[in-house]
Amino acid sequence: MIPTKTLIEPTASISKQKKETWQAIPADQAVETLQTNLNSGLTSAEARLRLEKSGPNRLHEEKREPFWEEFIEELREPMILLLIFTGVLYATLGELGDAITIFLVILILNTIEVVNEQRAKKAISALQKLAEPTALVIRDGRPQDIPVERIVPGDVILLQAGRRVPADARLAESYGMAVDESSLTGESVPVDKHAALTIDENTPLAERYNMAFSGTLVTRGRGKAVVTGTGMTTELGRIAGMARGIKEPRTPLQKAMEEVSKSLVWLALAFSIAIPILGVLIAHQPIQTMLLTGLSLAFATIPEEMPIIITMVLALGAYRLSKQNAIVKHLKAVETLGAVTVIATDKTGTLTENRMEVSEVSPITNQQRILEAGVLCNDTMINGEKSTGDPLEAALIRAAQRNGIEIAHLESAYPRVTEFSFENVRKRMAVVSREDGGFRIWVKGAPEGVLSVSTHQLTDTGTQPMGDPEKGAILSKVTQMAERGLRVIAFAEKRSPAVPATQEEAESDVTFLGLAGLADPPRREVRDAIKTMQGAGIRSIMVTGDHPLTARAIGQQVGLGGNGRVMTGSELDTLNDEALQEVVEEVSIFARTAPEHKLRIVQALEACGERVAVTGDGVNDAPALAAADIGIAMGETGSDVAREAGSMVLADDNYTTIANAVREGRALFANLKKGVRYYLAIKVALVSVMLLPILLQIPVPFAPVQIILMELFMDLAASAAFVAEPAEGDLMRMPPRDPKAPFMDKAMIASILEGAAGLFAAVSAAYLFTWYRGGDQIVAQTVAFAAWMMGHVLLAFNMRSERQPILQLGIFSNRLMVAWGLAAVAFIVLVTTIPPLQTSLKTGFLTGHQWLMIVAFTFVGTFWFEARKLVTFGREH
Repeated sequence: MIPTKTLIEPTASISKQKKETWQAIPADQAVETLQTNLNSGLTSAEARLRLEKSGPNRLHEEKREPFWEEFIEELREPMILLLIFTGVLYATLGELGDAITIFLVILILNTIEVVNEQRAKKAISALQKLAEPTALVIRDGRPQDIPVERIVPGDVILLQAGRRVPADARLAESYGMAVDESSLTGESVPVDKHAALTIDENTPLAERYNMAFSGTLVTRGRGKAVVTGTGMTTELGRIAGMARGIKEPRTPLQKAMEEVSKSLVWLALAFSIAIPILGVLIAHQPIQTMLLTGLSLAFATIPEEMPIIITMVLALGAYRLSKQNAIVKHLKAVETLGAVTVIATDKTGTLTENRMEVSEVSPITNQQRILEAGVLCNDTMINGEKSTGDPLEAALIRAAQRNGIEIAHLESAYPRVTEFSFENVRKRMAVVSREDGGFRIWVKGAPEGVLSVSTHQLTDTGTQPMGDPEKGAILSKVTQMAERGLRVIAFAEKRSPAVPATQEEAESDVTFLGLAGLADPPRREVRDAIKTMQGAGIRSIMVTGDHPLTARAIGQQVGLGGNGRVMTGSELDTLNDEALQEVVEEVSIFARTAPEHKLRIVQALEACGERVAVTGDGVNDAPALAAADIGIAMGETGSDVAREAGSMVLADDNYTTIANAVREGRALFANLKKGVRYYLAIKVALVSVMLLPILLQIPVPFAPVQIILMELFMDLAASAAFVAEPAEGDLMRMPPRDPKAPFMDKAMIASILEGAAGLFAAVSAAYLFTWYRGGDQIVAQTVAFAAWMMGHVLLAFNMRSERQPILQLGIFSNRLMVAWGLAAVAFIVLVTTIPPLQTSLKTGFLTGHQWLMIVAFTFVGTFWFEARKLVTFGREH
């Protein structure tokens, strides 16, 4: 049965789609049925209309909860319920004004929590969209990469090795194409695909050799296909029905902090119960007041926000990384970035500009034939200034165009029949073209790979036999070109009366044509980036498949460390694991490597105790990307498999982006520690400030409603202001963080206690001085409240940095914290001067002397270790 309504009615039922048998009709009939054009594809306008009808190309619609639903859900949180209970208790006891104040605080706190969580969710959602694969589609007559979700029935897609099939499609062209369909059919061996076939409509899914199915992987060759089904109408959607969204797993840090939070919850709860009991028994305070104080204290001291703070910092930090072209797929990578000690990077496009141009052809007498071979043995498509595919192949096409070769005419004269894709073992590829009287085979690859199968060479006097002396002379020429930093590619050809059955047959007894040298200059900014990384204790090494001399030349230009030694993949093969571990500590440039060599290098570095970030772009790079502490996939040139295996994607394939990401990762982790350190310091200080007066048998320094308001400002600083903190100036001069070190180490615990002690001393001194000087309880509590508000702002500014003095960091460099601090100060001024607010918040009017005392005590109590930073930083720098 010929499908006629998939395009016109793309919302057709799944049951109807099951009956459609695209494999049973010729490709040109499928194209006609889908009302598209194989050469120009759909127009953008037509694609938009079809997208509206068929819906996004995904397996399910994501449901986003509205604000009010999240708001109500947040009200069910234990701490909010505790606060609601406190407000109800106030109202029951006749304190209606206090109850209204508490309910207003609930409204503000809940709104802030929901907004913060939505910010984090939006950040993660945005990252997921950035990390989604794209598909190469012909739209408006030109090839272009578009998000997979925007694929529609009738789209003409270009399939390439290493990329996943974005939708179900009928093949229209195929060249040596094989597809791994194990995710769909369970068949472990890649399936050869042939566009010219028509297959019986009852053929099982695994034997539909002229179809490509969504989610499967092209392992070799290339093809062109027209989309027949998207989203839930694909075989993947129909058979699997799996959810597209996967919940982000918790990171080790999140798990550790949840455990810490659980422990601290019991400690805070114990104090929240003990302080009211002691207040009644020792200080003889009213039971009603102490009950409300205990409830308020539990709300303010239980660290329920800590896991949320960590998630938000990681999520928003990852989103900030995406703005710098580093797309983090997993939050765990944000933690790991600051611990990296070695970066194993590719050369082409990462250290270099990826702007390949043919600068030399040898011998020049064969230039025309060499460039023709470069065009025909090529998978790249060029559209104006843009190209899709390997930049090296694009450079060959541009060189041919500059030399007057008509690309379209040449391709029509030698139509492609099939191809044998490049493999790292063979280091060459071959294309079979049809010509009058038979077939022509074009071979392209690494010089040694092409020379190994060459038996003749094209010379000025015609085709001559080639022996070892001739091959030696050519390899000497390759060495000369490579020493100048050129990437050298060799070309060969042969005629055949029939299409070769195997790649060995296609690539045997070929005639060597010559060499092309391509220049790819290093990126200007890379040398400084590598130097910066060295200063941060991070070593950079190059792992490339290029010629050793080319690799050395680029390595010297970008300033790679080491002794200048270059090791090749064949040399690595002679080393056992122990010997390789010694080598990777000394050698910084590895050339002529295959993906398995990269994996061994990564494993050897990790065995030496290094934390490794590794870049990769190919299908075979996936094991190394998965084995590394951070796998960094190339976003521009990388395969879908590499993107899936990596935990981070570089949108611009630039080494400098890795350096920026490491800096950002370090800053994020540092800010996370600062935020948690401050959060816990003020919790400890609050408990201490409440406990001391009770032991002295005097009233507690804060009214319950004041404690609740204090928590509002504390949460704002810890969950928002520290996220925006800029990196300290010496951040990239510090050694990498040890990932095995506990998050809350001795230094952090000491800093928490120092900060808590300073704030406790300042607030307690102000309160006790006022109380024992004869001030009434309202005045004394107002002094304590004002001292707390001032002191915890000053403490936040001090805790903005661990090493760098605040004056050098810049008081106004964190605008969000400045705004929060000014709001806190303005708030305390208002509640001590406006009578209605005084009544609601149990505050009174303060004299100038009392304000002066508050400022003096809080400044001394919180800035005493700022002087220590000044001395220490000055001595170290």
